[in-house]
Order: sequence, then C-alpha cells, then structure tokens
Amino acid sequence: MLELDWAFFAVAGPAVMFAGVSKGGFGSGAAFAGASILALVVAPGLALGVMLPMLMLIDVATLGPYWRKWRWPETRLLILGALPGVVLGAALYRMADADVFRVLIGVISLVFVAWQVGRARGWIAATSRPLGQGAGAVAGLVAGFTSFVSHAGGPPAAVYLLSRGMTKTEYQASTVLLFWVINVAKFVPYAFLGMFTLQTGLANLALAPFALAGAWIGVKAHRLVPERAFFALTYVLLVVTGVKLIWDGLT
Repeated sequence: MLELDWAFFAVAGPAVMFAGVSKGGFGSGAAFAGASILALVVAPGLALGVMLPMLMLIDVATLGPYWRKWRWPETRLLILGALPGVVLGAALYRMADADVFRVLIGVISLVFVAWQVGRARGWIAATSRPLGQGAGAVAGLVAGFTSFVSHAGGPPAAVYLLSRGMTKTEYQASTVLLFWVINVAKFVPYAFLGMFTLQTGLANLALAPFALAGAWIGVKAHRLVPERAFFALTYVLLVVTGVKLIWDGLT
C-alpha cells in the first residue's frame, strides 16, 4: 500500500527532481538512482511504478530541446537492441535475479571509466577503436533489460555512446531519444504486471512539477557546462552509478 504522506513526498520529490536533472542534462546515467531513493520508503515494485510515468514525462519535456541533435546510427542500433531487452525483462521479471545484472553493469561502468582515464593520461595507447556494432547491440539489449527491471539502463548505453567520440549534445540527445523509446515500450508490460494503481497515479500528479523542474534545470545546466567539464561530470556520475549498482546487488 502506498501512503501519500509527508514522508513519502519528502523523499519522492527530490528523487524525481534528481532524475529530471540527470536525464535533462547529463545523459541519464544516474537517473536510475531516483527509483533507488524512492525504494527507501515504498516497496521496490511500487517505486518502479511511480517512477516510470515520471521518467516518461521528463522524456517528453527534453525531446524538444534536443530534437534531431542525436547521432542516429548509434542511437538506432541501441534501440534495436533495447526492444528485445525490454521483452526479455518483461518475460523474466518475476524470476530474474536483478542483483546479478546490477553488479555486472556496475563493474562494466567502473572499468570503462578507468579505461577512459587511462587513455586520457597516456597509460593506455590511444589507438583503441570505438566499440563496434556488435558491442552496441549488446549494450542496447542490456540497457533494455536493466531499464525494465530497475530503471538502470543508463550505464550500458553510456559505455557504448561515450566510446563513439560524440560531442556532449550528441551524446545527451542520443540518450534522450533512446530512453524515450525504451520507457514507452515498458509502459504496457508494467501495466500488465500491476505496477500502476490509483495511489501511484495520484502520486504522479503530485510529483509532476518536480519532474518538470528537474528536466528544466538539467537542460539549462547542459547548455552552461563546458564540454570537457560535462564529460568529466558524466564519468563521475557513471562511477557513482556503478558503485551504487554494485552495492545494491551485493546487499
């Protein structure tokens, strides 16, 4: 049962706003933490059900500012991989051990950041090629699956997109389009799994201003933050995301 009291909104409001800032300006990598924070006060299934409409609202609010600024070949590849991942997540949701995937994605995220830092400092030869189509398809599949079971599809998508040498706006726009498609695809299975109730609907109405405010702040921050600082912050968020996923998976 979802209690819409002051304690719920004291946690849910900042959680939804944080998701909006992350999705609106910094590539969605840490947006999943909104659901994790919300799970502190409600059951995990309810947290996912409350967050999905909020994520979809943020997606709609941020599509306009980034319209057609994405890199379509990479984004299309991730989408084509993600849709089967969503189907797999829906099929296995009741029996899948999401903790295994949280740990795996967390480790991949940390290894990727270490690899990028090593290249920047000259510890690793800079001749490494960008990840290819096979890796992109796998990243999309994992993003679709982990997004379904925990709204944590950002890290696998980031690992692939960041390897492709995009500008900060191309990267951001690509994540906006990708997760708009993924979240739309998740809606019907979530409804069939009973994740939406009258209480979650009422919570969504009350939390909508937090989602829109977060998205607005994120878009503004994206435009103001220099490209080098943007990617540095993105890597920091990826590290935080990875550590949180590992912690959640192990505990």
